[in-house]
Amino acid sequence: MAIPLSAWAGGARVDINGAIDPITSEFLIRSIDRAEAEKAGFLLIRLNTPGGFASSMEDIISRMLASKVPVIVYVAPGGAKAASAGFFILLAADVAVMAPGTNTGAAHPLMAIGGFPIDGGEAGKTLTEKVTSNAKAFLRSIASKRNRNIEEAEKGVVESKSFTDNEALEKHLVDFVARDEAELLQRLEGYKVRMFSGEEKTLKTLGEPITDYEMTTREKFLSLISQPNLALLLGVGGLILLYFEFSNPGFVAPGVIGGICLLLSILGFSFLPINYVGVLLILLAIGLFIAEVKVQGFGILGFGGVVSMVIGTLILIDTPDPAVRIGLATAIGVSLPFAVIFLILLVALLKSMSQKVVTGDKGMVGLVGVADSDVHKGGRVRVRGEYWAARSDALIKAGSTVRVVGIENLTLTVEALSE
Repeated sequence: MAIPLSAWAGGARVDINGAIDPITSEFLIRSIDRAEAEKAGFLLIRLNTPGGFASSMEDIISRMLASKVPVIVYVAPGGAKAASAGFFILLAADVAVMAPGTNTGAAHPLMAIGGFPIDGGEAGKTLTEKVTSNAKAFLRSIASKRNRNIEEAEKGVVESKSFTDNEALEKHLVDFVARDEAELLQRLEGYKVRMFSGEEKTLKTLGEPITDYEMTTREKFLSLISQPNLALLLGVGGLILLYFEFSNPGFVAPGVIGGICLLLSILGFSFLPINYVGVLLILLAIGLFIAEVKVQGFGILGFGGVVSMVIGTLILIDTPDPAVRIGLATAIGVSLPFAVIFLILLVALLKSMSQKVVTGDKGMVGLVGVADSDVHKGGRVRVRGEYWAARSDALIKAGSTVRVVGIENLTLTVEALSE
């Protein structure tokens, strides 16, 4: 028996435009909770995603299937896509709709070592087959409940096949194609939805208010800094600023800004699956940069450091999905400037440490002056325009040129300079 929704408080709408990650998952789950609490007639998800983390996708789908509010997933606008994880989310919706010029599919699960896809060898092949089989079973369960074409849906997993909006409609993977949201709402008016629980509901979409659900300020902030490329830039920038502060104490601002950037980077990476081999490779790179300057490796150690850092950043995020992994261009673009800046600062630091001290008591050692009186067990010399008490191991006549070789209790130890 259909349950009219006219007594419910209109509909709700959210926009997902980007990778499916833990923050997106948190936002969507919270939106479904809110829609249920407000007794919304439906929740419309406008989706445009290249894919994302499987764990986040599974959390979203689990909440969608348990939702008491009909969930409509609309792949829009034209040119948008619901690839990889987005394909699963689209098929799991109570109503799946695409706009003209959109596509979906390409959901073949990737096995990876250190974030890079693997394909080859019996072990890798067996493991890939197991993961693919699990993904097929998950998709069959969803597609059968939603009365969608199971065979075609499996092609999106097994063959990594993509479907245009018309192909998805012809293969019965989506319910219909809508040019825009106005047409979508019009076609949904009176549409009967069979929920995953088996309950049937009738949608009322025309003339009803639609409330836009937005990410909280906290979610927007976390979503921004948890982008792998930005988190990497914050971390590298923070390390450089902190190193500059330690090398040149007293500037304060680089240390403060660097510390904040590094902490934000750590916070961003805390939401991502980290490959610790990548972390070790980055630490190794820093060690090689230091060794290059210390032992003068003729560029070999420095080159090794750059290679180590590039590989480390590439595999830092432990996922084979390019949508949520640090790109090669970013890895190289960050590693090379970091290596150059780090080496320049390190060389400057080592040079400053080897330079002769020119201030304080130790700054007097090595200076040349003139004996103002005879100097032996006692006496006086003039150095740098100042008169100092002095002593010497051998008698030095007044007017002789002397050099400071030590200082103790404001008394200089000097020696005579041969003319």
